[in-house]
Amino acid sequence: MIIFVRKSVQTMKKEKKNSLVFYTLMILVFGTLMWLIVQKGESLQTTDKPILSIRTPQNLVEGFHVFGSLLLEHIQTPFGLLLLQIIVILATCRIVGGLFRLMKQPTVIGEILAGILLGPSILGHFMPEVSGFLFPLESLFNINILSQFGLILFMYTIGMELDFVEIRKKLQASILISHTSLIVPFFLGMLIAYAIYDTYAYRETPFLSFALFIGIAMSITAFPVLARIIQERGYTRTHLGTIALASAANGDISAWCILAVVMAITQAGSMLSAIYNILFSGIYMLIMFLVVRPLLRMVGDLYHNKEVVDKPLIMLMFLFLLVSSYLTEILGLHALFGAFMVGTVMPENLRFRKIMIEKVEDVSLALFLPLFFASTGLRTEIGLLNTSGMWLLCGVFILVAVVGKFGSTVVSARVVKESWKDSLLLGGLMNTRGLMELVILTIGYEMHILPPPIFVMLILMTLVTTFMTTPLLSFISFCFRTSERLTLYRRELQKKSTYKVLLSFGRAGNGQIMLDVAHQMFSLGKNRLDLTALHLTVGSDVNPLHTDHFERVSFGPIRYEAKKLNMRIETRYEVSANAGQSIVNRVNDDRYDFLLVGAGISMSNLSNDVDARSIQRSFFGFFKRFNAPQFLFSPGSLIQDKTKLFIEQTSCSVGIFVNRDFVTATHIIIIINTAEDLFLLDYAKTLVASTKGAVSLLNRSSFISSESETIHHTLTQFTTDMEEAIILPEKDVMSESFNGHDFMLVSYPSWNILSEECEDALQDMPSTLIIHHRK
Repeated sequence: MIIFVRKSVQTMKKEKKNSLVFYTLMILVFGTLMWLIVQKGESLQTTDKPILSIRTPQNLVEGFHVFGSLLLEHIQTPFGLLLLQIIVILATCRIVGGLFRLMKQPTVIGEILAGILLGPSILGHFMPEVSGFLFPLESLFNINILSQFGLILFMYTIGMELDFVEIRKKLQASILISHTSLIVPFFLGMLIAYAIYDTYAYRETPFLSFALFIGIAMSITAFPVLARIIQERGYTRTHLGTIALASAANGDISAWCILAVVMAITQAGSMLSAIYNILFSGIYMLIMFLVVRPLLRMVGDLYHNKEVVDKPLIMLMFLFLLVSSYLTEILGLHALFGAFMVGTVMPENLRFRKIMIEKVEDVSLALFLPLFFASTGLRTEIGLLNTSGMWLLCGVFILVAVVGKFGSTVVSARVVKESWKDSLLLGGLMNTRGLMELVILTIGYEMHILPPPIFVMLILMTLVTTFMTTPLLSFISFCFRTSERLTLYRRELQKKSTYKVLLSFGRAGNGQIMLDVAHQMFSLGKNRLDLTALHLTVGSDVNPLHTDHFERVSFGPIRYEAKKLNMRIETRYEVSANAGQSIVNRVNDDRYDFLLVGAGISMSNLSNDVDARSIQRSFFGFFKRFNAPQFLFSPGSLIQDKTKLFIEQTSCSVGIFVNRDFVTATHIIIIINTAEDLFLLDYAKTLVASTKGAVSLLNRSSFISSESETIHHTLTQFTTDMEEAIILPEKDVMSESFNGHDFMLVSYPSWNILSEECEDALQDMPSTLIIHHRK
């Protein structure tokens, strides 16, 4: 065996030596041949031909100047400048969007504002040289073309996000709300157009085109922004959420159809000359819905998962998207309408739609849409509003837009018997304009229907109405909160025999383990256990079509475990930009008795968490040197410790679970520091009744407390009442203290003491529940 190993080693060394010799010979031979070719080739060149446009440097200093000149030349090439512009735009949108997310506002507002910051209103005004270098007029064409292509992809995804099944379910109620909230502001917009036409419109612009564009701009609702606000506020599966989404979808479909007619009339010049545009547009829509849609439905039934969706099919879908966009462009309806129509006729099979959205959405949202915001911002020159009359007119636009949209929605919602609260919330939601408004304004600007001052006024109206949505919803909810809390309190009095526990988990596997902990801790308590499992997806731009999949995957293990334990649980799924605050609000609003959360990766001994903790320390350690804000570089609340927030702001007891390969709590150790820790004995009784385990009491009070005698007496009485309990010999916490134990109970104040005084010993602790108790 030894001789065989030696021969193998010798063979490997010989092969390595042969490879090195061959490699060296190859370099020498071909290197020499290439040198000879260069020498022969240089003898053929004529001396009168210029070789370089820049003088050959004679020393390192001149070489550096040549390098600098070439570098500046490369930056100013069309492609180099385009790449620099994209980098600046994406970085600015990321920073400003992140700031608005911290303000609990849709990131789209920050991204729109980022475009304005880069435009003539801010950057061009305060740093004209920088603006002229970054965004010279001749380079804007490239940004506009890329942004238009991005809008085609975006409108395609918007069409696919419309769930016609849900729209049909709420059609009777939503059709009145959506069309009332469309017609009233549309009429008010036309009224304003009549008043300002002589003063502000281009002379060559027909009044009908001008009035129709102002009307449609005043009446649109931003469906994608609305959908994400509904997610963040937890309205997705409520009656309010479905009515709002159905009304916004109905309204957007109607608005885009009206917009198509408006563009056809505008480009044709009159209603009579637009007849053929409208006729062929109608034929196009009939073909899309009566011919193309049934064919695509069959495609969706055949290709409904990633395994069978191949590149030829994806290419076919994109080709269909481009053909439809081209047809509507040449018909005078704009390419965006064709992209929207392709999205609406996609198969109703949600799995197929999810696959297609995944192919398009990330690129369109992350790359192309910021270019559109920048393109819009570069056209927005707030300095054009240089008189008090213009600012007054801007205020009129904002006031009429809010009153028309909000008021008409509230009145129509009351007509269909919605409550006052839901009616007002619907009004606030439908008043959101956002990105869809920008698209329409851009079309009107490019068609020379909206003059620059009116364009700027309507951009500001878009920002204000979108920005006010979240505060307005919060204010309405606050006004109704007192009566709701009174109703909830009455219900709690009727259900006072229950013990309400909220279990909040991140990863699906953790939820299953934490359910086992909750079952062992509370299932045999004095009151009946009422447990709710909560999972949050962190983010403000989660696609509504993906939430069902996220919910199914996240709650799969915990539902399986609940069934195995014969345990009834309620599940809640929410999308939130601030997970910690959402959990706090849920606990306080629904009056839970106990909040059970995981400790995250900070104390876990699972291999994946140890690796993640190491990466986290090295990654954030680098940026902390520069005091950089973490939200710019990290997933944020996914890996930050929220326990302090829960303990300080919730109104119930809080348990922080540290998972160290937890299975069951059969050998429990309880750390007692002060008399305030004795509440842990009540938890221990319930736990032992459930697991039939044994309890070890480690009394540290003699080291730090003057009440040690009283504590010792209480512990002795506890061991007398419970045969399964023993008191360990008095000594400080050491690694050996945890030998033979699989679960630890400790109070939150004592944990803080232990983490400083016994840090090394805690490295060997078992799975632990740290409890902050409220009486």
